[in-house]
Amino acid sequence: MLLVCLFVFLLMAKLYVQTVPPPDLNKNTEWFMYPGVWTTYILILFISWLIVLSVFGCTPGMAWTIVNLAHFVVTYIFFHWKKGTPFAEDQGIYNGLTWWEQMDNGKQLTRNRKFLTVVPVVLYLIASHTTDYQHPMLFLNTLAVMVLVIAKFPNMHKVRIFGINGDQ
Repeated sequence: MLLVCLFVFLLMAKLYVQTVPPPDLNKNTEWFMYPGVWTTYILILFISWLIVLSVFGCTPGMAWTIVNLAHFVVTYIFFHWKKGTPFAEDQGIYNGLTWWEQMDNGKQLTRNRKFLTVVPVVLYLIASHTTDYQHPMLFLNTLAVMVLVIAKFPNMHKVRIFGINGDQ
């Protein structure tokens, strides 16, 4: 039994992602490299669903749609709209970049970026399936996932459509 526990412990030790911090560590995005952030992110979404379900007393599908739309609004504003960092130590080098553009020093298709791209898609699938693909909820869920996923494309890095939210 002790040997089995030791084997499981050694196996679990390899599951943690070993990341090397970049030389110019950005305080605004470094928190996303910590172990357990992905799990916490998923738990926050699930607990939000439970809260919406119990407070509003709606159907599970409608609760998932509300969580999906709230996730869309919050992540779009904080990941893809707001620029810069709240820290003065960076001396303004990130002022023209959104949080998404700052993450992983702008390197594309990293594990963190893939995770944050998959989350809205999974939320969309859950919300759409649990509402039986009914028209108003399906339209809103589809619109939300399209905007979030397109904003995360590598080709959209530092792109401002029609100059909206561009530098003055």
